[in-house]
Amino acid sequence: MNRSFWQLLGYLRNYKLLLGFNILSNVLTAVFTALSIPLLVPFLEILFDRSEPVLSPPEQIFSVEGIVQYAQYYLSQQIAENGKGDALAIVCLGILLVFFSKNLFRYGALFFMAPVRNGIIRDLRQQLFAKILILPLSFFSEEKKGDLLSRMTADVQEVESSILNVFESIFREPIVIAGALGFMVYVSPELTVFVFGLLFFTGIVIGGIGRTLKKSSSKVQEYLGNLVSIVEETLGGLRIIKAFGAETYTQEKFGAENNQYRRLLTRLLWRRDLASPLSEFMGIGTVSLLLWYGSRQVFNGGLEAETFLTFIFAFYNVIDPAKSFSKAFYNVQKGMGALKRIETLLESDEKIPESNNLKSWTNFQGNIAFHNVSFRYRPDQPKVLDGVTLNIPHGHTLALVGASGAGKSTLVDLLPRFYDPQEGQISIDGIAIKDLSLRELRSKMGMVSQDAILFNDTIYNNIVLENTSIAHEQVVAAAQAANAHDFITQMPDGYQTNVGDRGSKLSGGQKQRITIARALLKNPPILIFDEATSALDAESEKLVQEALLRLMKNRTSIIIAHRLSTIQHADEIAVLNKGQIVERGTHEALLKINGHYKKLFELQAF
Repeated sequence: MNRSFWQLLGYLRNYKLLLGFNILSNVLTAVFTALSIPLLVPFLEILFDRSEPVLSPPEQIFSVEGIVQYAQYYLSQQIAENGKGDALAIVCLGILLVFFSKNLFRYGALFFMAPVRNGIIRDLRQQLFAKILILPLSFFSEEKKGDLLSRMTADVQEVESSILNVFESIFREPIVIAGALGFMVYVSPELTVFVFGLLFFTGIVIGGIGRTLKKSSSKVQEYLGNLVSIVEETLGGLRIIKAFGAETYTQEKFGAENNQYRRLLTRLLWRRDLASPLSEFMGIGTVSLLLWYGSRQVFNGGLEAETFLTFIFAFYNVIDPAKSFSKAFYNVQKGMGALKRIETLLESDEKIPESNNLKSWTNFQGNIAFHNVSFRYRPDQPKVLDGVTLNIPHGHTLALVGASGAGKSTLVDLLPRFYDPQEGQISIDGIAIKDLSLRELRSKMGMVSQDAILFNDTIYNNIVLENTSIAHEQVVAAAQAANAHDFITQMPDGYQTNVGDRGSKLSGGQKQRITIARALLKNPPILIFDEATSALDAESEKLVQEALLRLMKNRTSIIIAHRLSTIQHADEIAVLNKGQIVERGTHEALLKINGHYKKLFELQAF
């Protein structure tokens, strides 16, 4: 077992009481399994009339020999008084009670393990989801969304079915095997050598095949992640697929991945399913050797026939748990690939470290400064921003313009620390943002993006988000200020209307006004607008623009805009080109320069 498996077992500490009851139930299962074996000896002795009468009870019964002697004395008395029939009935009743207790505690072990198993899966999912929320945006630009979904769903389910589902076997079967082996060693150490030979051989064979299972399992989970990625991309791009007639291409792409997944999974299951028949065959081979060797000892008088038959029954109680344990071992190896993928995500570098000496605002103003900031997404890529220096006083509006790829969105993404610059520093009120807690920093900011992001929930919940204690009147006031109240009240359920997946039941202008209402309700001192009106028609743009002007009043604002007509009111406009600020000034001043800004303005006017 590798480190990931032991880390998974670490989750058990949250369920100590349930695990304690499970272990106790497993121990009692093993005890009653071991007790069920010697009970056959008096049954066979009475049946074959080989029992020697014991006329006196033992002096003390607090030992194995004392208990056995007292049982023989009690049965001798019953035979003498009531005959063999009643004695056999008592033995059968004893066997029945022992097997009832064995299976009762066996169920108890399963009963106590069920909430442990499902609790660990819940903890894993919760931990994965929490990790996704704190990972930086740069992580998701390198990963497939479908693969992440696969780790959250299919991989976690694989861990549950392949590893946690066999916890009972992992904890119970060794105890049962130990109990049966203890009896076998007590009866005949020589015969027990064969059992150890079987277990040793089984371990070698299963260990070799198990290692290949782990490798194959990782590949299977990767292909499943690819399948989920294709499905997720297809659902998001159905409009384009249909418009360009790419249904056949998309289907063939999915079919190729699907066939490869089937082939890998089939080979994996072939190896896993080999565990049970292989261990059974080895068990039968050993039983054959036992029958031959044990019979010779019976013939030579070294072993009683009924004791030998009981030994065979004890060995059966080793084979069956050994088969279950070997199958559990195979399943664990199969699930290790999925567990490794989960661990890889959980151990991913968060990359946005917080300072050990966090500072806090004593008197927040909202003066933003970029000091010679440079940034690149990857070390092998050119700089997206190169030596950017900006000062945005409190209450001022800065507009960022430039061609696509100039670095506008990257610049505003650095302010809430979605990314950190490789060079330079960003500060607010003279405090470096790296010295502020992420939560406090982002609490001062509101963002309205080009893609109005809504969740599959009610309009009301999309506006309030985490501010669940907010008053309804405040939500209505925010919606009115965002020019959203009128259309919301005309919806079937008003503010409780569900907006659908990503706001699919609303128009672009309606979605954007809800996001503005969300920003208004938060009432942040710093606002970031990333092309908030570029995807809207003229009427919607007018309504949204009015709401934006209302929102920006007395706030520090940064606006990214392609439509230059929407930013003429800005206090300052910065023109970016290839990651550098090439022009700065007001709308009128930049037109007089006859540079990049004037060219962009004339192109749009044309």
